[in-house]
Amino acid sequence: MTEHTKTDGLPGMDMPVMPEATGRAPLRNEKMSASKVECNACPVLCQISDGRTGACDRYANRDGVLVRVDPVVLLRRELSSESPALVPFARVNAELDEVERTVEPVADPDWNGDLLRADEVFVTGVGSSTTYPDYKPAPFIVASKAQGVDMVTVVTEGIFSYCSFKVKIDTDRFLGAEQANVRYRGEVVGHVTTAEYGSQMLSLGGVHHLTGGSKKEGRMTVELMQLLGNKKPVECVIDGGASMVIQAGKAPIVNGVEEHRMRVGCGSAAVGIFARQLFGHADEVVVVDDHITGVLTEHQAGRCLDMPASGIQMRGRKSTPGRYFQVANPGNGWGGTDIDDPLSIIEGWEEGVARPGLRLLMTSTTGEHAQWYVLDDQLRPVEQEMPAEVRRIVERIGENCEPSLCTVLFLGGAGGSLRAGVTENPVLLTRAIKRALVNVTCGGAPAYVWPGGGITVMADVLRMPDNSFGTVPTPAIVAPIEFSMRREDYAALGGHMEHVFSLEQALARGAWQDDGAPLARQWLRMDAANPWPLGQPPMLG
Repeated sequence: MTEHTKTDGLPGMDMPVMPEATGRAPLRNEKMSASKVECNACPVLCQISDGRTGACDRYANRDGVLVRVDPVVLLRRELSSESPALVPFARVNAELDEVERTVEPVADPDWNGDLLRADEVFVTGVGSSTTYPDYKPAPFIVASKAQGVDMVTVVTEGIFSYCSFKVKIDTDRFLGAEQANVRYRGEVVGHVTTAEYGSQMLSLGGVHHLTGGSKKEGRMTVELMQLLGNKKPVECVIDGGASMVIQAGKAPIVNGVEEHRMRVGCGSAAVGIFARQLFGHADEVVVVDDHITGVLTEHQAGRCLDMPASGIQMRGRKSTPGRYFQVANPGNGWGGTDIDDPLSIIEGWEEGVARPGLRLLMTSTTGEHAQWYVLDDQLRPVEQEMPAEVRRIVERIGENCEPSLCTVLFLGGAGGSLRAGVTENPVLLTRAIKRALVNVTCGGAPAYVWPGGGITVMADVLRMPDNSFGTVPTPAIVAPIEFSMRREDYAALGGHMEHVFSLEQALARGAWQDDGAPLARQWLRMDAANPWPLGQPPMLG
């Protein structure tokens, strides 16, 4: 093995493989053994022996031919069985119990084998191969029609060094201080960022963790990112905070306890939402919250209901009437605070205003914690059984809490390799995207393109096909990306028109660098939540 192929800790170099993808002619290096082929799908440039995979487990040497191990993923719509030509796809849809299955169109006497049915098939970047080095056109540049309009979709797997995952965790539990390090298998892989309404946020990955630290930090970062992107569970620890298991679309597990509810709102919001329902059933209501604790009689909602003052005296810093900050420290107790006894945030009761027999409800923002008190003759709250009507309202608070989930968003910068694979003049692609002339998708899923310079895209991994993400040991993430536009606009961008193939040709021939062997493909039903990628953007000019 030559010097430039040696990298630290490459997995899978000795693993045998049963390749299922198309092949391309081997690349030769004068210093390389004749029994090996060199893969230039990424900067590692693995030299692969016959029957073995490269470092990324994505490419292999099969009888002296470099092959892509994984099949390219194609999306198909939910199609009507009324059209005979659509029966093969419709029949496959009816037979599938799960979305992801490797299938081929089944034989039908009325189907002529045409895969070019308009608006029915979309080639994704999953399994399509990459464009390294930068001068190559994209692996697939596919011509198709959308509602009679000639379209081109440029399809590739991008090698992303500049990428991260933004993780939204719906929970009131204290996970960690803002800016605290997040660790995976002992290595720092990200940090806690600003909390949002009812959720805590993590920023994981990024170029500084991938390339700016130790080799182990880079390896652990890319491993974590691949697992998260592929919807697998990952266990992380926050410095000075919680241990947690996060997985896209699943409830977080915090310190070994699975979360169930996302809070209905802050304490002030909960007071406002349920004030009218609580009116007449309680004389005072305190909704405990780490951020803004609400007190009904002082709150504008209570004043509009002409509720008399209760004389309650709260701890913390009063903001506006009925809204208190910092009543306790963050934690895993009531409302995301560190308290187990809700009375600990009450300093006392004002004599002459508070009265014996006053009915007090204290609840958390999720309704998971709730207690009912009545003031005795010494104005001391005494816990009593909660009335059924009040219990019903507390249960409604819980009913209005959405399930606690983890949301994982892929955020990547589409740089040189991607743009050079589309056009000889990359800035024209950037400008066309900002003008909405080009639709950007990730594995067929809609991608939000950030304003400002460059092509920075963000996509929900749950809306992408399973196992959309791979890695290369540089280290970097491999992720699918597709650019769809009108054919005339692609020509105006200086696109690689000589590499445009019809959908039928692309599926029969494989990627442009392949030797024409049959293409292994995987059919997936289009996610019903996703718009069809081949819309009609406005005309260029």
